[in-house]
Amino acid sequence: MQWLKTKTIEQALADSDEPGRQLQRTLGVFDLMILGLAVAVGAGIFSVGARAAGSFAGPAVIFSFILAAATCALAIMCYAEFASTVPVTGSAYTYTYLTLGEGLAWIIGWNLLLEMISAAAVLAKYWGIYLSAVFSTAGLDIAQTIQIGGFSLNWGPFFIVAVFTALLIAGTQVSAKVNNVFTVIKLLITVFVIVVGFTYMNTDNFAPFVPASQPPVVAHGVTGDLWGQPMLAWLFGAAPSQYGWLGVVSGASLVFFAFLGFDVVATSAEEVKDPQRTLPRGILGGLALVTVLYILVTLALTGMVPYTELAKAENPSLATAFIAVGAGWAAQVISVGVLIGMTTVVMVLLMGSSRVLLALCRDGLLPRSWGVTSATRKTPVRLQLIVGAVVAVLAGFTKVELLEEMINIGTLSAFVMVSIGVLVLRKKRPQATGGYRVPWVPVLPVLSALLCTYLMLNLTTLTWVRFLGWMALGVVIYMVYGMRYSRLAQANKK
Repeated sequence: MQWLKTKTIEQALADSDEPGRQLQRTLGVFDLMILGLAVAVGAGIFSVGARAAGSFAGPAVIFSFILAAATCALAIMCYAEFASTVPVTGSAYTYTYLTLGEGLAWIIGWNLLLEMISAAAVLAKYWGIYLSAVFSTAGLDIAQTIQIGGFSLNWGPFFIVAVFTALLIAGTQVSAKVNNVFTVIKLLITVFVIVVGFTYMNTDNFAPFVPASQPPVVAHGVTGDLWGQPMLAWLFGAAPSQYGWLGVVSGASLVFFAFLGFDVVATSAEEVKDPQRTLPRGILGGLALVTVLYILVTLALTGMVPYTELAKAENPSLATAFIAVGAGWAAQVISVGVLIGMTTVVMVLLMGSSRVLLALCRDGLLPRSWGVTSATRKTPVRLQLIVGAVVAVLAGFTKVELLEEMINIGTLSAFVMVSIGVLVLRKKRPQATGGYRVPWVPVLPVLSALLCTYLMLNLTTLTWVRFLGWMALGVVIYMVYGMRYSRLAQANKK
């Protein structure tokens, strides 16, 4: 059955060397760590934590971050083993193709595209909003939108997507250098937030640390109806609630958005020097640093203001907390930090999307004519342009921010498949050596898959309905095109 046919590691490595479809190995450990920080230290650290504290967990949002980080760490260990064993592009899609079959691999690749393109569009949209905020603090009144043929265009997202699409076409090393500079700047701003935030800390704000469970208030995506409650609660007929320990878990499902960058880093495996050593160190090192930063920022945030103040804000963020304590000047610095933070996130997501598409095109699941790389720069120019155009249109013309939770469910589904895939890889290749190996197999991969599934089930029923609809569309595309034209299918006909 075509759905269950797998590629070999040797085939995957050979495909990565196919003339005209090659990438160039230019990235080191530092570049990978910065890449992870670039995509993780962005909207998550500046806004999603405030929303999770105000609407779900209160001061106990620190446990939400720890749970999300632990889940991510377990999954990233599995990614690191795959990436060092098979250092080719495609991330979870490629790993699933090697272990669980072409059909599931296509679905995971389809979900990765949902995750990365949606995230890039959402963050590009917010980038435009924060750009206007920065202009306003400088006394400049510049309209966010312009009219084109009867349509309102948000010009900010169009601008940032166009700039980074051009940079990524110019070459991975060029874009990496720009990314490094921006990331160092936003790390400095993050440290500034932590230091200044701790000076305003009032430990009374930590009580109650885990707010008592209560009927939900309609705010920030929390509702008492069918569509706004967690899928798990709906399945078991539990009464809708807000806060309490279930709120901590729901908060973890939300703030998982802050850790999505590390599966994106795995898509760069084919552009890394000495991948067996570099990939595990870069990915795990970046995750450790991000987790420490998130915990410190969360402590500063919930110590500055009561979580009830964050719950009242329409769009709670770190800036909300600083304004509440009378430090408006710090809020201005944070607005600049958010803008810089989102800049690098958009770039890395644009790159990751094109690399997943490149892997799909190499395997024939999408037209192979799309998946060619530049002869001089070794970048997938056509795919990068396609991704840039799609993201720019979504961010510029639609309310793409309504799909925020779709990003998380796409990421978590990929994490589940990679965690299971490690078990299959060990069974298929027990003799594989030379790269990173997940400790305590099968316990850690199984625990990773269970935790990721649990977090998925704590996302809303509306998110699940949208997700199932997206997967159904993917199945139709695979059956109509991919199943017939994949390279494995073509080889079987010969």
